[in-house]
Amino acid sequence: MELKDFASSVSKRINSFMEGYLKNFDDDAASLKEAMEYGLLLGGKRARPLLVYATGMALGQSQDRLDYAAAAVECIHAYSLIHDDMPEMDNDKLRRGRETVHVKFGQTLALLAGDALQTLAFEILSDKKSGFSDKSVANLTRILSSKAGYSGMCGGQAIDLDSEGKKLSYKQLRLLHSKKTGALIRAAVLMGAYSCDNASEEDIAVLDEYATWTGLAFQVWDDVLDVIGDTAVMGKTQGADINLDKSTYPSLLGLEESKKFAQECAEKAIAALSKLKMDTSLLEQFALFTVNRDH
Repeated sequence: MELKDFASSVSKRINSFMEGYLKNFDDDAASLKEAMEYGLLLGGKRARPLLVYATGMALGQSQDRLDYAAAAVECIHAYSLIHDDMPEMDNDKLRRGRETVHVKFGQTLALLAGDALQTLAFEILSDKKSGFSDKSVANLTRILSSKAGYSGMCGGQAIDLDSEGKKLSYKQLRLLHSKKTGALIRAAVLMGAYSCDNASEEDIAVLDEYATWTGLAFQVWDDVLDVIGDTAVMGKTQGADINLDKSTYPSLLGLEESKKFAQECAEKAIAALSKLKMDTSLLEQFALFTVNRDH
């Protein structure tokens, strides 16, 4: 299957699943529910759910079961964007071509919406309707919490904020982005794998290698788009990182070298997949997509 068709299919599927999940909540805190829906269903590439589905399906898992893991990782991603956009962090007014949550609903509700989406991720993972065994739920929870927390995304965000106005070394920049962006991409791939009872530890290690290189390629290309991207196409403000005086790959390596490095990372991700005896064509296509996108 072509990645474009698969992406469209899983985007509709995960949006419907998440919308249905939120609709089942009561309206006791209606304004919070509305802010959560807005932040979660605002749009976007749904890259992380796609990786959950593509990995799990390569190992023979059903989409019905993968829905829960995919929704959980997207809830974490959505909460992180809500908080990241707030004045205390990056102070962005535009996300996916629309007002950010704090602009539309105010800072207090945006903070709570992010908090509620974070906890919703683990509520969904532990839902008995998922069909996951207790062991699988424990593994999935361990992966998502560790990759989203201090050792992963949150730690990366803290390093990123502390680095504004400073010139980071290549090693420091790699560390920052391995946590801020790479950790959640690794979580998505690993959750797809651990959703399957037949995944061997050897296969999981290879998939993690793929995810590590893909996450790096994704972030390097994000930095490139911050320089050359079109605000209207990206749906977020072009030059935002430059305006905040953040260390990026183009500022460290130069624009052309950054493009080249991103391509090399994607190639290493694909090379890792060659060790697996399963259909990894969607994962291969995704690695190439990361460094050929305009948003």
